[in-house]
Amino acid sequence: MTGRELAGQIAASHPRIQILYMSGYTDDAIEHHGLHGRALRLLQKPFTHDALVRHVREALEARVRA
Repeated sequence: MTGRELAGQIAASHPRIQILYMSGYTDDAIEHHGLHGRALRLLQKPFTHDALVRHVREALEARVRA
């Protein structure tokens, strides 16, 4: 199962969930998998601790607003 498939299954049963993708793939590979250009939270590897905290905080705040 891919990360996108897993996210879809989780979102189906938890529609308000915020999903943060992490990828070591290039932008070209991400586009090839059909994820580029969507309203998508993506954290590119390698990432710093601060970047991870920032992305998680943004996802949590978006959930509160939703």
